[in-house]
Amino acid sequence: MPDVPAFDEYLTSLGRLSAHVDPTAASPEAANIKAAAASLAAVDDVSVASLAAWVTEHPAWVDVLGLSVGLSQEKLKNTLKDWFGTSGWITLARQRPVELIERLDTDLDLVRLVTVQRHRTYDFGDVLIARAGTRGTAKRAGRSGRKIEDEIEAIAMDLGLPCRTRTKFVGRNGRTAPCDLVIPESADAHIAVAAKGFDSTGSKLTDAVREIEEMAEVRMPRQFIMAVIDGIGWKSRQSDLRRIHALWANGSIDGMYTLSSLDRFRHDLRQAALLRGLTPTSP
Repeated sequence: MPDVPAFDEYLTSLGRLSAHVDPTAASPEAANIKAAAASLAAVDDVSVASLAAWVTEHPAWVDVLGLSVGLSQEKLKNTLKDWFGTSGWITLARQRPVELIERLDTDLDLVRLVTVQRHRTYDFGDVLIARAGTRGTAKRAGRSGRKIEDEIEAIAMDLGLPCRTRTKFVGRNGRTAPCDLVIPESADAHIAVAAKGFDSTGSKLTDAVREIEEMAEVRMPRQFIMAVIDGIGWKSRQSDLRRIHALWANGSIDGMYTLSSLDRFRHDLRQAALLRGLTPTSP
């Protein structure tokens, strides 16, 4: 494993995981929402019956009704799963449109909210309030948290290493700890990797540190523990990042990497696999 760089050197290597998204820029998602809104505005009389007919004609636009009552796409899916046992709104719109609209209206006041909102004039303050309460069309930002996980999984697969993702591994005395990649299996872990990328701040960063500390605590001497950490959110939680760096400095974990040093991660992962007889198929 490489020499441990100073904390400040590691800190400067952190980069943004998600690109800035211009909230005024056109996108397919935004265009789709605007088309649905225009279609709703053209409905003559908003009622359970008319909205049921509307979703029958436009089943893919049920999520826009969710936005009308303040539900993000994720919350809409969870709500439908709770109500109907499925989060598939297209199928519900096609097969049970009246039940769908009735439940949205009974529980979330759908008819009234669509009626009062569809022709209302909004000013700039209203727009900013809406952006503060939703991720809107910035779907790419929502995917940034999985970027590191996808990258390390791709490296392991390219090296021909059997692996499992987003799981736990068994360590000393049968204790388990969470990890984002384990090689080859949870119950026979030779290598476990944490992948923690955040462009925002919050308690989730502290939770990520605790997970890595738990990995270090339960590891057996023969197990390699690595962490790939990136994102500008860590720059506002340097005390948390220092705790991970300290684990690396004192040998409690075997490596700490960013997206910019994935070539080093690949090298170290291959070396660890060779030492444990896992024989990757590519250099």
